[in-house]
Amino acid sequence: MLAKRARNGLATVGIFAALLWAVHVFNMVTGFRLVRMLGIEPRDVDGLDGVIFAPLLHADVGHLSSNTLPLLVLGFLAFLEGAKRFVIALGTSWLASGLGVWIFGGGVTIGASGVVFGLFAYLLVRGFYNRDWKQILLAVVLFLVYGSLLWGLLPQFGTNISWQAHLFGALGGVLAALILKRRPVPSGTDRLRQVRKR
Repeated sequence: MLAKRARNGLATVGIFAALLWAVHVFNMVTGFRLVRMLGIEPRDVDGLDGVIFAPLLHADVGHLSSNTLPLLVLGFLAFLEGAKRFVIALGTSWLASGLGVWIFGGGVTIGASGVVFGLFAYLLVRGFYNRDWKQILLAVVLFLVYGSLLWGLLPQFGTNISWQAHLFGALGGVLAALILKRRPVPSGTDRLRQVRKR
């Protein structure tokens, strides 16, 4: 089962990464017209479609490259729990990041870093919600490897980096971990009590 999930996870995140690169090539060929059309424009109704499309767009190869590897790693690890949980974690991070930028952002925003921060936060906190020592151990390893990412949650004045996308993406990841929190399996005694109550 785990091996099958691993194969499916690799295929899924690989296709997603390939899509990002294909979109970037198309965007470059068209003179970055997609950025102007589909970037998030804060507090502008016309910019709301960017909540859906902005994570697919990147400013340059460096921008896309910096997001690709963590997306592959974190997406793969999130997928190991199952496709449904992966989709919920990805979708919650995606929407939370985009809406946060639309409400609080400071300019046209693109990029998948909000999703990266969301998946990172999801993987960091889910083990504590689930009381799963293996997930907590993985969180510790991820923190040691990618912990410096957390500086991106703080305002970075004088740069064009959207800390809002990072912050709200991470909050989306925490929300996803809460939504997907495992419910404790009732013991035989608990089941008996439930039957008696009926």
